Amino acid sequence: MNRRKFIKTAAIGAAASTTLAAPALAQSGEIRWRMTASWPKSLDTLFGGCEYLAKRVSDATGGKFRISTHAAGEIVPALQVLDAVSAGTVECGHTAPYYYIGKDPTFAFGTAIPFGLNTRQQFAWMEFGEGRQLMNDFYKDYNIIGLTAGNTGCQMGGWFRKELKSAADMKGLKMRIGGFAGQVLSRPGLDLVPQQLGAPDIYPALEKGTIDAAEWVGPYDDEKLGFNKVAEYYYYPGWWEGGPQLDLMVGTRAWESLSSEYKAILQAASHDAYLWMVGKYDAQNPAALRRLIAGGAKLRPFPRDIMAASWKAANDLYGETSAKNSKFKKVYDNWSKFRDEQNRWFRFAEGSFDNFMQSVSLQPIKKG
Repeated sequence: MNRRKFIKTAAIGAAASTTLAAPALAQSGEIRWRMTASWPKSLDTLFGGCEYLAKRVSDATGGKFRISTHAAGEIVPALQVLDAVSAGTVECGHTAPYYYIGKDPTFAFGTAIPFGLNTRQQFAWMEFGEGRQLMNDFYKDYNIIGLTAGNTGCQMGGWFRKELKSAADMKGLKMRIGGFAGQVLSRPGLDLVPQQLGAPDIYPALEKGTIDAAEWVGPYDDEKLGFNKVAEYYYYPGWWEGGPQLDLMVGTRAWESLSSEYKAILQAASHDAYLWMVGKYDAQNPAALRRLIAGGAKLRPFPRDIMAASWKAANDLYGETSAKNSKFKKVYDNWSKFRDEQNRWFRFAEGSFDNFMQSVSLQPIKKG
């Protein structure tokens, strides 16, 4: 072989290899992002999920991709996460998409809508039922993409200063409640007055009587926020949040700046944070509920007529919203079909198993 020709060819090949590898090498440089959240630091499962996600990204990249986490109010208020990410003020944010239904009700599907999917069903719809594709197509108008990054599990119905004996008791109550549920409960026959407040503002409003009731998540978080100290009736279930999902919203420009490897790492860390959060809530809620009851909380199911009136109001609202909002209708048509199929399946396996186990395990064991 001609030695001079070999050296020349090898040099050209090396140069081409370097050129092709350049984007990956550039990506391997240090990346610093900021994540703003809708949660205070005191909520160690919600905000803890943000910290966990950021740590997973850092660990997977040897510290080359780091995301600093910022609680509600440190960069922007709790309910302005979407705006901050959309404007490029921060690269990403951890929030509940249904906080932003004032911009478009379609955002609600990114978290939960009344009488919707449970936790497993929500994840299944997002990842295998076209949910994520539909939502990210919708998010394009806001210069963001969403990654599935948390779920609280089915929530409680909230804290009330007075006992609810019928739907008539809802009339005129001022309640902190987010998403579509507030619109459902404000309809004729229920006539509740919904209030949208971030976590840090709920306790003061309930304590001062500015609001009469409040819902947040469930026993573990509610205990931390101290709602039992200012309202004694604790209702269930949170029929408006059967499996409320949280998103990591990422600015389109920030997302596109990542290599395919870093995109995969961020997505994997988000899914990992989802499972971490679900497991942590499931582990912590039972003991927290026992403590709340021991401390005087009065546990109550929603009266049947409230549930029935809410079911009808929710379905009426979905029909009306679909008729005037094509974006909402596009997602709702897919989502509702998926929900109905899931409930047919869960009825036979999951539902019947859960019902049996709860009926026998909550009874005292007879000796000998």
